[in-house]
Amino acid sequence: MESKTIEGEVKIHRGAITAILTFAGFFCMLNETVLNMALTNLMSEFQVNANTVQWLSTGYMLIMAVSIPVSAFFIQTFKTRTLFCASILIFFFGTLVSGISTAFPELLIGRLIQAVGTGLLIPNIVNTLIIINPVEKRGRVLGVFNLVMFCSPAIGPTLSGLIVQYANWRWLFFSICPFSVIIFILGFIFIGNYADITKPKINIPSIILSTLGFGGLIFAVNNIGNQNHMVPILSVIIGIVALILFAVLQTKLEEPMLNLKPLCYPMFTIGVMLIFLMHMVNFAIMLMLPIYLQGALGITAFTAGLIMFPGGLLNGLLSPVAGSVYDRFGPRCVILPGYILSTVVFFLLSRIVDVKINLGLLIFLHCLSLIAVAMINTPSQTHSLNQLPPELYPHGTAISNTLQQIGGAFGTSLFIAIMSLHQNKVLTETNDSLFALASGVRFSLAIATLVLIASTVLSFFMKKNKVEA
Repeated sequence: MESKTIEGEVKIHRGAITAILTFAGFFCMLNETVLNMALTNLMSEFQVNANTVQWLSTGYMLIMAVSIPVSAFFIQTFKTRTLFCASILIFFFGTLVSGISTAFPELLIGRLIQAVGTGLLIPNIVNTLIIINPVEKRGRVLGVFNLVMFCSPAIGPTLSGLIVQYANWRWLFFSICPFSVIIFILGFIFIGNYADITKPKINIPSIILSTLGFGGLIFAVNNIGNQNHMVPILSVIIGIVALILFAVLQTKLEEPMLNLKPLCYPMFTIGVMLIFLMHMVNFAIMLMLPIYLQGALGITAFTAGLIMFPGGLLNGLLSPVAGSVYDRFGPRCVILPGYILSTVVFFLLSRIVDVKINLGLLIFLHCLSLIAVAMINTPSQTHSLNQLPPELYPHGTAISNTLQQIGGAFGTSLFIAIMSLHQNKVLTETNDSLFALASGVRFSLAIATLVLIASTVLSFFMKKNKVEA
């Protein structure tokens, strides 16, 4: 096993540390989708509707989005091992709280605590992998890490379906607890301290404003259809004002929480917008499909997970391939076709979703949908970062990762709210709950198609770097 000495540390084993970090990242990212197949059960057990239960996913992504920019402060303030072990402990505590919860608010709090641990952990993992590996090996190591990260959301629904069908949903959390303990022990033993400690100042107003801004907008779309129309209106106003103040504050600070200078580069801005829009749609369908499969078609949780597994697996496997195609041919040859494919798939889904459907066709379209995601995400992220000078890479990465989580949270809230609103409207007309649910999903997919059409138009503006031309 290869070892290396860093800044006076006792010899470390790069292979062991890389394996531990990847193992930790896998289990934390697994939690973004592990609850998807349990949502129907949770709605029944806690007597909540789809708008409420989706906060278990939306809240997770929102807190991760807020935690990721703050993580830069913690990486430069605490030693690598200390931050790693603390993040795992936070994640473990949130997992335990979720598993023993007896009411929906307790479960939500547990999920939010899990998200804090994940949001602090993932950037620390990437930073550590870069530090401990030489330049010539970083691409390969990060490629393996990203491949594992891409595959974890694919495994989540299948694992979730298996556990929910043959055990209680609580085991979705209890089964992760032992692995968290093992990761903590291994991390404490093997991981050293590698990052430079500069102890920058943390800006509390930035954290408050970013949370109010993103949270306000997500809360607003989650309350579409609220009888009190002032609730979403006030939430939108608060969200927009808070985000404006947040952006202005970042330009005034010597050490901004989220450096917005990369947004001055047009191709970077277009790239992160494309990533944001794709995550809006992708995370929404990952949540809607399980509800539709179990609620409207009466399919078991495990079977529903198996239906979604091939698409997720293809997404993980093809993401590096899409990156290679981008390297050779440029952005338009992969991002634009990806958005066109995604638009066609969502249009077809919006026409065929009903109380009866050909499952083979559904699996095929779902696979095509996630192949399109692979064609868009990695090339868009790579191309947007390639526009920046090296000194802005960390800030561009932080913006991109934050907007991915915000896009997923915002899209999930928006499309679940649209689904529920249309579902309730149809239910009052037909009194057929299965048809109403299928109709709500179909209508939400039609709106998502419009978003994808706009995204396809935007992708036309992606250009090669000057160095690539």
